[in-house]
Amino acid sequence: MTRTVAQVIVDGLADLGVGHVFGVVGDALNPLTDAIRVTDGIEWTGFRHEEAAAFAAGARAQLSGELGVCMGTVGPGSVHLLNGLYDAAKSGAPVLAICGQVPLSEVGGDYFQEVDNDLLFRDVAVYRATVTSPSQMPRLLESAVRAAVTRRGVAVLTVPGDVGDRKVEDDRPTRFALPRPAVTRPDDPALAEAAEAIAAGSRVTLLVGRGARDAREEVLRTAELLAAPMVLTLKGKEGFEEDNPYEVGQTGLIGNPAAAHALDTCDTLVLLGTDFPYRDWYPEDCRVVQIDVREEHLGRRVPVDVGLAGDVGATLRALLPLLAPVDSRSHLDEARERFLRWQEDQAGLADPSHDKRLLGRVRSMFDNRSEEIRPEALAAAVDRHAADDAIFTSDTGMATVWLSRFVGMRGDRRLIGSYNLGSMANAMPQAIGAQLWAPDRQVVAFCGDGGLSMLLGDLMTIRSERLPVKLVVFDNRRLGMVKLEQEQAGLPEFGTVLDNPDFAAVAEALGIRGIRVTDPAELDEAVRRALADPGPVLLDVLTNPAEVAVPGKPTVSQGWGFAIAKIKENLPSGDG
Repeated sequence: MTRTVAQVIVDGLADLGVGHVFGVVGDALNPLTDAIRVTDGIEWTGFRHEEAAAFAAGARAQLSGELGVCMGTVGPGSVHLLNGLYDAAKSGAPVLAICGQVPLSEVGGDYFQEVDNDLLFRDVAVYRATVTSPSQMPRLLESAVRAAVTRRGVAVLTVPGDVGDRKVEDDRPTRFALPRPAVTRPDDPALAEAAEAIAAGSRVTLLVGRGARDAREEVLRTAELLAAPMVLTLKGKEGFEEDNPYEVGQTGLIGNPAAAHALDTCDTLVLLGTDFPYRDWYPEDCRVVQIDVREEHLGRRVPVDVGLAGDVGATLRALLPLLAPVDSRSHLDEARERFLRWQEDQAGLADPSHDKRLLGRVRSMFDNRSEEIRPEALAAAVDRHAADDAIFTSDTGMATVWLSRFVGMRGDRRLIGSYNLGSMANAMPQAIGAQLWAPDRQVVAFCGDGGLSMLLGDLMTIRSERLPVKLVVFDNRRLGMVKLEQEQAGLPEFGTVLDNPDFAAVAEALGIRGIRVTDPAELDEAVRRALADPGPVLLDVLTNPAEVAVPGKPTVSQGWGFAIAKIKENLPSGDG
C-alpha cells in the first residue's frame, strides 16, 4: 500500500529504533502524530512546552549516543524548540527536529504563523530542508538523519501542512546507511614529537574530559607513568572519579585549590578529550600536548606545542610505549594532599550538624544566621542515598556547583546538563528524556528554584507519563549564580530575589508527591524517603541563600568586590 509522507517519516524513525518522539501536537503535525498513533515501536510523548521537548530529545541523544527526535508545529511551536536545540548542538548530541509549516501555496505570503524555518534554524542546524514534494521522500529524511548522526548535531526537516498526508508514489523503505565511527590515531612521527615534548618536563598535569571516557585504562596508565595529577572537567567526572588515585577534581569557577595548583605548577599540560572553554584557568608558560578526535579542537582554547588528532584510547595505546617514566612523584603528591585536605573541609560543611559546632556557629553568624540548610549538606545527602546507576541532571548555576563538589560518579552513574550552552531550566526536562530512555533506572534532577519555575508546566508531563523522576530543588529564593556574579564584581545584589511558592505543595496539587524540608535535622531522612519512593517526587529544600562557593583560585579583586558588595547591600537605600 502506498504510504503518506508522514507515514514514511514515522516508519523510518521506528525502523531506526527511535522509541519516543517529544513535542506538542497541532495543525501541520497532525498527519505525523496520527502516523505515530498507529505505528508499533514508536510513541508520542506530549509536553507542555516545546523547549522542554527539545531538551528531552537532546538528553536521550546524549545518554544513548543515538538519534533523539522532537517536533514543533507551525511558527511559534518551532520557535519554542530553539533553546533546547542549541543545547543539543553545543553538546554534540544527534537530534532531528521535525517542524511544521504553513501550506505550500501560502509560503512567502506572510500567512498566519508563517516563519522561515530554513532561516530560523540556520545557525543551530547542520542540515535544513523543507519537503515540497512527496517525491523527495524518503531521501530527505535519510539525508537529515545521516547529517545529525555523523556530524553529531541538529538536523531540521520542515513539513508543510498540506504535504504530510500526501501519497508517496515511488515508495520504498528507508536506507540510512549510517557508518560506524572510525577509530583513528596520529602517524608515528606525530607520536614521537608528542613523546619528546612530554619527556622535556618533570611536572606533568593531565586535563581529562568527556572525550576520554572510553579510554579509562589508558588514561590511568598515563597518569601512573608520568606521576601526573589528573584534573577532570565536569563532563569528565563520568568514568574517572571512582578508584582514581590521581584525580584532583575540577578546575574553573566550580573547581578547587588542588586542581588550580596542579595546573599552575606544571611544566607540561596534556589535554585528553577536552575542549574546556575557560581560557583564564589554563596555565601559562608550559608545554601543551593535546589529543582530541576533532581536529578543529586542537589549539582552540590554548596554544599547543603538539596537537594529535585521533581517538584518545587508540592514540594513548600507541603513545605509551614511547613515554619514559617520571621518577619524582612530588608534583602528584602535592596536588593529591591538597585535594584530600580540601575534601575533608568540604565534608565538614556537608555535615547537617556543622552549624552546631564552635567553628560552624562562628561562620553561621556571618553567612547563615537563620540556620537554614546548607546546600552542601543537601548534595551530600543525595550522593549517599542515590543508586550507583543513577542518572543525574543539573540546572546551570549553583545546583551544578554543589553536584560537582559532592556527588561522585561511582558505579554506572551518568551525568548530563547544559554544560556548553549554559541554559537555565534544563534539568527537569532532561530528566524526563533520561527516564523515558532508561525507565528502570533512578533519575535525579538537581534543580535550581529559578530553573524549575521557568518550565514549571512540564511537571504535568512527569505526572501524565507516570515517570518516577526525582526532582531535588535547591530553594534559596535566589538566582544564586547571578547573585554571586554581582557581588564578586562589587555590585549589591539586585533583581535576583525570587518570590517562590511552596514547590512541594505545587507538586502535590499536580498529583506528584511533594516533600518540603526546612530543618537541617530532618534533611537526611527526607532525602532517603524521596529517593526510595517508587513514583515521582519533588523534594523542596529551603537552602541558605548566603552560601558562597569559593572558586579554586579566588582573586584579590573578587574578594574586594565581595566585601564592597556586602557593604552596599547593608547601606540604607535612598534618593541620594
